Amino acid sequence: MLLSPRFKVLLAGVFSQILCIGLARFAYTPLLPVMQQQTWLGEAAGGWLAAVNYLGYMAGALLAASLSDLKIKDLLYRLGLLLAVITTAGMAVTENLTLWMLLRFFSGLSSAASMLIVSGLILNWLIRHHHRGELGIHFAGVGIGIVVAALAVELMLYLSQDWASQWLWLGFLGAFLAVPAWFWLPRPETANLTRTGTTLEDSPPTRRFMSLMLLAYFCAGYGYVITATFIVAFVERQPELAGMGPTSFALVGLAAAPAVMIWDLVARQYGYLNALLLTLVLQIGGILLPVIHTSLAVVLISALLFGSTFIGSVSLVLTMAGRLYPTKPAKLMGKMTLSYGTAQVVAPALTGMLAAWTGEYTLGLWIAGGFVALGSLLVIWLKLTDQTAQELDASAKLSQAK
Repeated sequence: MLLSPRFKVLLAGVFSQILCIGLARFAYTPLLPVMQQQTWLGEAAGGWLAAVNYLGYMAGALLAASLSDLKIKDLLYRLGLLLAVITTAGMAVTENLTLWMLLRFFSGLSSAASMLIVSGLILNWLIRHHHRGELGIHFAGVGIGIVVAALAVELMLYLSQDWASQWLWLGFLGAFLAVPAWFWLPRPETANLTRTGTTLEDSPPTRRFMSLMLLAYFCAGYGYVITATFIVAFVERQPELAGMGPTSFALVGLAAAPAVMIWDLVARQYGYLNALLLTLVLQIGGILLPVIHTSLAVVLISALLFGSTFIGSVSLVLTMAGRLYPTKPAKLMGKMTLSYGTAQVVAPALTGMLAAWTGEYTLGLWIAGGFVALGSLLVIWLKLTDQTAQELDASAKLSQAK
């Protein structure tokens, strides 16, 4: 059966996210305890490696925010695919911290190509061809990528593969995924016209919207990155949960894969800001439940809650950015992600140092939950007082009516 052009474009995004987010970025989470067991890597160094990965992601967001030329962005997207494959396989060839940090930095840079640049290219293509300007199917690749990374690591552990072999095999898998991600995304059109000749027009947000949304997204980024980076290590440190770390991480991905499409539907029914607020409130539970109780059932519920909400927050915010700037969606997406990414640089390093000091990740998770709670309050303030927020909610409901 032949795939429609729309479906192939969306699948290109899915495959790019499995590669650049699932393998190049998030495979580090289930591999972290393995590397700590088999190499010299400790808690603090593990936190710094996570932080420099997010620093690379933030550098990519800065690049995306500074560029308007769609052809240059298309080129950077394709370079990102190559970087993801090379940096994943490259982790296997050294135990030098400096080289690891360089590889993790460029891996983070490649993930920005999939998360931001190609999101903008896909959204631009959808709007030009009069499809819904929503990215649910595309962002499903994040959850699928997490599942692929977790299951691949678990399978290779079962086959007694060491940490280096695992990185190498993940690199080979990434090369396979890069093929449809490369060839199924058309080269971008540059005229500010849709397929039927309608002019694409941007709707710049208010200053209040930008300020409060950037702060709220920073808080969401802080909460997200702690669980995304340390959930496997946290679970493995609980004697009664030993061996369940990769399973909990796989559940995060399983919950994330369909969740983005569900949050698109929620936003169309109730508005973007209400949907975003709900994702943040539920995410607090996903972060803090394992701290409150460490039973297997609670940890699994936590993984499902976290997985189904963190990607919803990202999808909703980036879709709002694309709706405000249809001619150059990645520009505002990049600015939003700079705020999200700043938290992702600070939080893992701080949490790694706290874990080295206290011997556990509990304090870091409480701090993360507090940040997401603050972000929820900022979204409430925004939706009650800002015109852009109210217009976005109205446009979401109009889309549903159509």
